[in-house]
Amino acid sequence: MIILTFIFMLVDLISKYIISKSISVNEGIVIIRNFFNITYVKNTGVAFSMFNDDRYFIIIVSFFIIGGIIYYIYKNKPKSNIEKVAYSLILGGAIGNFINRIVCGYVTDFIDLNIFGYNYPIFNLADTFIVIGVILLMIYSWRYGNGNKGHR
Repeated sequence: MIILTFIFMLVDLISKYIISKSISVNEGIVIIRNFFNITYVKNTGVAFSMFNDDRYFIIIVSFFIIGGIIYYIYKNKPKSNIEKVAYSLILGGAIGNFINRIVCGYVTDFIDLNIFGYNYPIFNLADTFIVIGVILLMIYSWRYGNGNKGHR
């Protein structure tokens, strides 16, 4: 699980580095017209730019959230591959954003989607990893929670 977490974190940080060195802030590159752009923005907040410019508060809260997740994993020792991948995605993404925020003072966002005319807030791979990890845990919990058998 540690190796997988490290891989997700590394993929996220490398993608942010490449974007920050390849294009200027607020510059966009059209990948699929009217659907998918790469647009480099500096996000000083959290999801949907909440708590903008409250860097130290966000760092402290992120530290405790990451610590809480690590503690939960340590105490509960996930056994299924789905759980291991899900927690690795969540931690890799959370740590990637945490490191980016400490080193740069902001999080590099660049995935810019326009879905059915709605310009979705710009995000990054770490955010994607976290969302996918949470969805996997929800599916796992729904399918195998409450005493259901056959999940290992």
